Amino acid sequence: MAGTDPIADGLTKIRNASRAKHPTVEVRASRVFSEILEVMKREGFIRTYKPVGETPAQRALRVYLKYVKKTPAITQLIRISRPGVRTYRKASELPRVLGGLGVAIVSTSKGLMTEHDAYQQHIGGEVICYVW
Repeated sequence: MAGTDPIADGLTKIRNASRAKHPTVEVRASRVFSEILEVMKREGFIRTYKPVGETPAQRALRVYLKYVKKTPAITQLIRISRPGVRTYRKASELPRVLGGLGVAIVSTSKGLMTEHDAYQQHIGGEVICYVW
């Protein structure tokens, strides 16, 4: 079922599992997606993640979802920059998600980080997704 955008596929799997209140979900492993999960873990949207699978063809990441009093910590995940339409922003134009309640994950020259961290370091980049 993997399409041409593995990041969107992984975010959709996490969004659907969170809405269905599953404790874990497995997504296809990649370096970029593990960095996205690391940002989500730092911001408190997931508990943790770990690689599973022995061979490269079976490699996946198991994501342990976080719930607060049976309410999912992830309400919404929206993919912004897609392979067909890339979305880049300067540091001064980085979006604030829900007035600061959510985060935008931005790919910068110094790695993936939240829009708040990128703004503080005066770095723009590609807006990957919004999470709240």
